[in-house]
Amino acid sequence: MKKKIIIVGGDPQSINSEIIYKSWKKISRDVRKRIYLISNINLLERQFKKLGYKISMQKVENVNVKSDSDKLKIINIDLKFHDPFKISIKELQKYVFKCFDLAHQISMNNKVISGMINCPIRKNLLKKKNTGVTEYLASKCRIKNNSEVMLIINEKLSVALITTHQNLKKVSKLINKNLIITKLRSINTNYTKIFSMKPKIAVLGLNPHNAELNKSSEEYKIINPAIKFLKKEGMRINGPYAADTIFINSYKKFDVIVGMYHDQVLAPFKTLYKFNAINLTLGLNYLRVSPDHGVATDMIGKNKSNPLSLVECIKFMNRHG
Repeated sequence: MKKKIIIVGGDPQSINSEIIYKSWKKISRDVRKRIYLISNINLLERQFKKLGYKISMQKVENVNVKSDSDKLKIINIDLKFHDPFKISIKELQKYVFKCFDLAHQISMNNKVISGMINCPIRKNLLKKKNTGVTEYLASKCRIKNNSEVMLIINEKLSVALITTHQNLKKVSKLINKNLIITKLRSINTNYTKIFSMKPKIAVLGLNPHNAELNKSSEEYKIINPAIKFLKKEGMRINGPYAADTIFINSYKKFDVIVGMYHDQVLAPFKTLYKFNAINLTLGLNYLRVSPDHGVATDMIGKNKSNPLSLVECIKFMNRHG
């Protein structure tokens, strides 16, 4: 029996209601029956009305409610608002935390759920600086060894990060041999578990041209020793590769390209694949995926947002959940 799928509605001040509606229209009736959306039903009714969308919804208490209906089932979270697209930051923060905490609780404790999909949020709703959903859920799962990994994936390639939402000036101080080994082990173990194959991994250097492997460089002192150590463990891993050339053609030989920081791999990946990707968190106690884009507040109400990434999230959870 296929497991149920939890979706967190995410940031109300966004294109989330639009991509939820458009995704709903693209998925099968069988998949619709198994979707439970953690959101606020009054908010969705108001937003859909403003956007000119018609969709049947059903308020339910929890995922254990037996229902053969293909209506959009809403697990309701309280939210105070007047304008559905303009809500105070204080109310939004309380609402977002309640949504994620409930989704985490359900994913941890319910055998009929494999994990969650979350629609995008602004990072400032999580209050803590340089913290995204990846880091927040890792803390909820009590991960203390930095083994959580942000993996951006589609059917052709994956990219992963050693550091996630960090200011660029801090990256060189944050990376070390132990961190790289921990992250790469997590990638190898979890990728193999989810996709039933050991990945071929390419690791990028930090500096332009790998600092020509100068003896004072991070490549020479940190990255290369970590790669050699993991090769001895039997991992299919190579590097460090120069970040400015690998995405020309060499990336096609690998399953996962691992960068030292966020934009090093995400900028070229998104240039290649646009919205055809999802964000998968490795190392949690459950599967967690989200669309690989932000809240796009400048697109609210324009009916031009692409739902592809959320559709792919639903397909992924349907296959692997």
